[in-house]
Amino acid sequence: MARRSSAFTASAAITRAYRRGLKALTKATLSTGRKVARQATKASRQVARQQKAPRGAGDWLTGMAMGPAGARRYHLFRPPGIPIGERRPLMVMLHGCGQSGHDFARSTRMNMLAAREGFFVLYPEQDRLANAHGCWNWFDRRSGKADAEATTLMAAVDQACLLYPVDRGRVAIAGLSAGASMAALVATRYPARFKAVAMHSGVAPGAAKSPATALGAMRGRHAPPMPVTAVGKAMGAAAALTLLPPLLVIHGDADTIVAAKNAGSSAEVWAAATAAVPGLQRTVQRGKRHSMRLTEYKRARRTFVLLCEIAGLGHAWSGGLASLAYSDPAGPDATRLIWRFAMKQFEASVVG
Repeated sequence: MARRSSAFTASAAITRAYRRGLKALTKATLSTGRKVARQATKASRQVARQQKAPRGAGDWLTGMAMGPAGARRYHLFRPPGIPIGERRPLMVMLHGCGQSGHDFARSTRMNMLAAREGFFVLYPEQDRLANAHGCWNWFDRRSGKADAEATTLMAAVDQACLLYPVDRGRVAIAGLSAGASMAALVATRYPARFKAVAMHSGVAPGAAKSPATALGAMRGRHAPPMPVTAVGKAMGAAAALTLLPPLLVIHGDADTIVAAKNAGSSAEVWAAATAAVPGLQRTVQRGKRHSMRLTEYKRARRTFVLLCEIAGLGHAWSGGLASLAYSDPAGPDATRLIWRFAMKQFEASVVG
């Protein structure tokens, strides 16, 4: 009788333990399911936000371009009221690390200016499988990854020109941080396709060739080769003088991520490659915004490099939206500076 009682007690204990385990497993499964559901909902909301057009008039269109680096998604802003048969300029905007095209559009407010001035804006996006931080691989030239991305970006530009009434003779490219460095690379590989290029807080062209040298280049430790090798050996000196588009360099002197030294290096490399010489510096102060020191590098009275060094600006888009990262509303309006610079180059090419 004692054995039966003991067996019954053991069986009951096993049953209770099983029920407790089943209850704990059910609770954990439900908790994990709710967590996955929340993550899926968050992800879908993020996708929906990216697809939603930034505030303002005009169309926010989504596309995909294929190239040697694979597929890259892009957004295209189309300004309202384009007359039938008329072609408009295109501004290519390359975001920085940790940003998306949508974030960059909101931060810079380039679409608002484009709606008023009537030009297209293309926002290619880096794939997180290509770079976990969303950075363009501007530095990875030894492996060929940087050049493959540059070619893929050109595929996006070509697609925009094919599908929409873009004036191929009035295309400019600009970027922030990693986007700035990639913009310079794209412009040196395809110089005849752009009338202007703008680098905001980027690393000097030619300062890095691999991931191992990128960090030192960001800190201003690697001086780029002079004068033509930094902007593409294949071009040659004569081609650089003829083809390289004018460059606008914008950089804050309080930048702790990409050393401000890169601004001067970028200007000097580009000026040397285009045989432009520096003129007098001038300081501009507009209202309560950060002051900026401007230096023009000219050849035959035409500006081929404009260096804009901004006092007190960190690693952020100058004059950008306050609520977003990498954006400083206290700086001069970089969006307007870039567009005005591009417009001058468009006009100069027509006159020339």
